[in-house]
Amino acid sequence: MAVVRNVVTSWLLVSVGLSLAPVVLAEEASDRIQPWSENAWYWQYQGKPVLLLGGSDDDNLFQLPNLEAHLDDMAAAGANYIRNTMSDRRDRGFEVYPFAQRPDGKYDLNEWNQEYWDRFANLLQWTKERDIIVQIEVWDRFDYSRENWTGNPWNPKNNVNYTSEESGLATEYPNHPGRNEQPFFFTTPEQHHNEVLLPIQKRFVQKMLDHALEYPNVLFCMDNETNGEEAWGKYWAEFIQQEADRRGVEVFQTEMWDNWDLSHEEHRRTFDHPERYRFVDVSQNNHQKGQTHWDNFQWTRKYLSDHPRPINTVKTYGADGNKFGHSNRDGLERFFRHVLGGAASARFHRPESGLGFSRPAENAIRSARKLEARIPMWEVEPAEQLLRSREENEAYVAADPGKKYALYFPDGGEIELNLTNQSSEFTVTWINAETAEEQPGDSIAGNRWVRLAPPGNGHWLAAVTAK
Repeated sequence: MAVVRNVVTSWLLVSVGLSLAPVVLAEEASDRIQPWSENAWYWQYQGKPVLLLGGSDDDNLFQLPNLEAHLDDMAAAGANYIRNTMSDRRDRGFEVYPFAQRPDGKYDLNEWNQEYWDRFANLLQWTKERDIIVQIEVWDRFDYSRENWTGNPWNPKNNVNYTSEESGLATEYPNHPGRNEQPFFFTTPEQHHNEVLLPIQKRFVQKMLDHALEYPNVLFCMDNETNGEEAWGKYWAEFIQQEADRRGVEVFQTEMWDNWDLSHEEHRRTFDHPERYRFVDVSQNNHQKGQTHWDNFQWTRKYLSDHPRPINTVKTYGADGNKFGHSNRDGLERFFRHVLGGAASARFHRPESGLGFSRPAENAIRSARKLEARIPMWEVEPAEQLLRSREENEAYVAADPGKKYALYFPDGGEIELNLTNQSSEFTVTWINAETAEEQPGDSIAGNRWVRLAPPGNGHWLAAVTAK
């Protein structure tokens, strides 16, 4: 039985059968990433509340040749959150597969490629050293269709373990994976119960867990923007939970659904099961724009209010020239609306679909950290009712009324902030979210509606705090 690295364990004698089970001591378990004990909308790590912010150059980040330097750059900017798909698609040329390749070119799915797993182990260790949280995606449907399927070791033409007839897998899946034509995602007992593929899939996930469960900085997401059957993600969430329980490790898991409308019943498969999915990822909300983007997210917070838990957004779309038609402006707006709106995490999606860790993304992260230094987001709540003289998508606010107000202006503007019945004087600090530069503003008196306008056009943050 594996022992959790860097976590003190003791052995508890269980009276039934006199068997032994590992128990993680409470003071060490609290150091792991988990919902904050004082505000379950947010995470805590090493016993302290954290806002997870990030942006990186790729999704299967463990495959990057310059990974350690990239993590250093992110950490220096205040980024503490990455997405890591277990993906091995060879779209950039330096990726490797998890399975050993024989001299004849075929793969043996019963043998590992140590290079793949060494890269994964390095990612986990290096992120832990930098206090960066890793959200692992176990399966990515785009790896198993179209051009990515051609050379994939799971393809029956590429391995020595099964044929198409034995596995039920074809050698080509030319259509978009959203068509759900790939039997790879129907193998579980509640689905097709594929007894050829499922044991190999379990062995792969087990190997991943042998590494990941040793680390305190890991979250799990079952799939990338899936619209598949609920039974698939449910099976793997329960499998991971059972393995974690066996090792005495607490884990937090979610599923990422594809529908852009967060009120769609597809998302209820996660929302309605806090016992299985102990946090939520609503990245596909980042296909929405403007006020709709904010309202969609606020609907989710309200729906989850009986069982609050962290709401992550590991993929923020938007970059000039990307295939979705979303611009840099869209990406920055979505990032800051989620930060102000109560998201536990916000991360820029990889280029070209997102800003990655480009200069605009880096400055946005630095700006959000400067705002957080004055107003921790876990101390305020979205409070749009405190604004008036506001046009749609002109400004957003999160507040602890009478004490602190965090505002975001997507493109200049002028609004009124409700400081009536607040006798304090307040200080205004402006942060240019495109340059991360601060500009002190005026002191303002309370007991009235106060007009606020950023120093210029573009993206601005404001911290209004009681003296």
